[in-house]
Amino acid sequence: MQIILNIILLLVGFVLLIKGADFFVDGAASLARKLKIPSLIVGLTIVAMGTSAPELAVSISSALKGSNSLAVSNVIGSNIFNMMVVLGVCAAIVPIAVNEEVIKRDFPINIAAVALFIIFLIDGCISRLEAAILFIGLIVYIIFSIKSAKANPTDDEPPADFKAWKCALCIFGGAAGIVLGGNFVVDNAQAIALAAGMSEALVGLTICAVGTSLPELVTSITATKKGENDMAVGNVVGSNLFNILAILGISGVITPIDLGSAAHDSMVDGLIVGAFTVICFVCCVTGKKISRVQGVILTALYIAYMAFAIARNYGVISI
Repeated sequence: MQIILNIILLLVGFVLLIKGADFFVDGAASLARKLKIPSLIVGLTIVAMGTSAPELAVSISSALKGSNSLAVSNVIGSNIFNMMVVLGVCAAIVPIAVNEEVIKRDFPINIAAVALFIIFLIDGCISRLEAAILFIGLIVYIIFSIKSAKANPTDDEPPADFKAWKCALCIFGGAAGIVLGGNFVVDNAQAIALAAGMSEALVGLTICAVGTSLPELVTSITATKKGENDMAVGNVVGSNLFNILAILGISGVITPIDLGSAAHDSMVDGLIVGAFTVICFVCCVTGKKISRVQGVILTALYIAYMAFAIARNYGVISI
């Protein structure tokens, strides 16, 4: 009976995510045009933070409860899912043209953040000082993005029927649906997974990562279908930066993240995140777009990684 209830709530979560993302994209895009802010910047900041809220909630809760491996594996799994599945699926639907600013500025910053994260993982612990450095990095990045947006305002015309109250309702209502839906999906999917005997780390890399990244997937697909390619790519890049700099930063400041016996596997996964980030960057640089073929390849690599993570968890392979 409990499993049936979990499945029902899981489906409710999916509905909230889909409709919430739809409203959120509409509101954010309208606000961007009204304020003459490039949709790329909106995707890198407002949309990225909103869709990363589930990861933040899960990681902070995990850190407070001492489930450090879940907090870190959730971020690692989410970042891999964002790059390989979100961008992969979006590109498979419609080839994604990548803004030159993302290639020259935002993706290199993303790579630098991942490199810093890997360095902090070497000793198996993210101290309060290291976490503070990550969070300060996010603040600097947001300030830099806002200044860039003000220096390069967009010429897009605001919608003729723009209404501030309607825009605010779409943004806040959509964000609420995304967060609530993400929590429903994670909580109930995790309950189902744990009932099947999965480890905490594997739950973080798979169920929690996929569940908390569904907002990014739904939001980016919705944005792509509506022609907001900059927002789709910016959402992924911004979310990945937010995951590392803000989620691990805030979680680590609250309580140092000591991975203990999970340190080795987390380091391996961190290196895989680094490799996938570089691969994704190369795809963006090639022709300044992610083609359908590249999208399929990215998704296939994610499936291969999931097979590796599951096999490692059950002792089939060891690295």
